[in-house]
Amino acid sequence: MIFPAIDLRAGQSVRLYQGDFKQATLINPDPVVQAQQINAAGLQQLHMVDLDGAKSGRPENFATITAIRQAFTGTIELGGGIRTYELATRYLELGIDRLILGSVALTDPRLVKRLLSEFGGERIVIGLDGTNGYVAIKGWLEQSQTKMSTLMKTMTTSGAKHFIVTDVDRDGTMQGPNLALYQELQAQVPTANLIASGGVRNLTDVQVLQASGFKDVIIGKALAEGGVTLAELAGVTEC
Repeated sequence: MIFPAIDLRAGQSVRLYQGDFKQATLINPDPVVQAQQINAAGLQQLHMVDLDGAKSGRPENFATITAIRQAFTGTIELGGGIRTYELATRYLELGIDRLILGSVALTDPRLVKRLLSEFGGERIVIGLDGTNGYVAIKGWLEQSQTKMSTLMKTMTTSGAKHFIVTDVDRDGTMQGPNLALYQELQAQVPTANLIASGGVRNLTDVQVLQASGFKDVIIGKALAEGGVTLAELAGVTEC
């Protein structure tokens, strides 16, 4: 599946450069309209991140997320600051289809295991963000000493199926996806479904990823800068 991305900061849609909050570009002051445009193009998948929440560990854009859920028809996956059972269930009750758990997979694996046990691997997705194959946490503000592959193996044994893998060094840079990283991780954890995120520039990048076996792709900045259009992505989805 193709997932256009909406990253939320102070109720607006923005894009960061390599996860740097100081290098934010406004994409759309009204992300609800942006979500409706994605729907209108024929796409029914949406990837959302509460950037403020990822930094603070609290739901900072809940009202905007609620409005987008009410306006968007299709699957929404959401990440950013989901670090408690209460918030996770609150988002699920809101109608969010898939939750992306990032930092807590490393800092609170018992919580992630509980959520996987209760809601299953289709609704609970693990977000692996990092540099040089190591996991970054707390909105990419801290680098851990844990390898992505190690955390993937641990989470797989707990019931995780889907892993969104983002190379922080590629995110927002328009340098192309880190295909080598995806291939390395896939070889180490062959049962996992890797969702490619970060660096996608154009339709060719999407096609290369899918031809390499990575069918699920998240796209943000390339849409904002015109490297690829929603219509093009809808065409890929239909193939």
